[in-house]
Amino acid sequence: MANSLKLINAEIIACRKCPRLVRYREDVARTKRRAYIDHEYWGKPVPGFGDPHAELMIVGLAPGAHGSNRTGRMFTGDRSGDFLYPQLHRAGFASQPKASSRNDGLSLINTYIGAVARCAPPGNKPTPDEINNCLPYLEAEIATLQPRAVLALGHIAWTYYLRGLAEKGLIARISEYKFGHGVSYQLPGKLPRLFGSYHPSQQNAQTGKLTPAMFARVLRDIRKYLKTT
Repeated sequence: MANSLKLINAEIIACRKCPRLVRYREDVARTKRRAYIDHEYWGKPVPGFGDPHAELMIVGLAPGAHGSNRTGRMFTGDRSGDFLYPQLHRAGFASQPKASSRNDGLSLINTYIGAVARCAPPGNKPTPDEINNCLPYLEAEIATLQPRAVLALGHIAWTYYLRGLAEKGLIARISEYKFGHGVSYQLPGKLPRLFGSYHPSQQNAQTGKLTPAMFARVLRDIRKYLKTT
């Protein structure tokens, strides 16, 4: 399983399917932000990260230009990660609360993190075609891991994850599964249970749309599900 994930990650890192995203991620890595002028930016698609035997798969949207596109690891080096990892640590899904670089010693526990898009997009908005180009990587990760739970961070991650299932005939209609913070659905057959949360973006955290207590409740629901089923 670990070797399969390594192969998927190698394919992700080498990807150049989307010319707009290739130009943008590499331009950001060259010009840099003043605060990180001495940093060597990753500047490539960001691979998945976590426990190769994970029961929980977390699905984000896309790397941040000066976060994951700089550090090369999901939700690392930006405000979204500053929100996410302390909560994962408190819930027992991460070994430490801080994520600053690929070499900071952080490991995930029974958890793997991917996204529907793997390159930093301009304005944090990948196009539908760009997401569709990237979805096979997420689908390959999930097929390899076979998690028991999927946590979609935000409406876009939720929608595209379900769209992939619908296109394969694994669910009948996306409309049967309404997105909302704290909602969950048992999908048909042996599909993992789907949990939803608002995205831990800086905007959502600063406006109070998503609070630590709200996110902690979702993680408690997931942990309860994994322990009792």
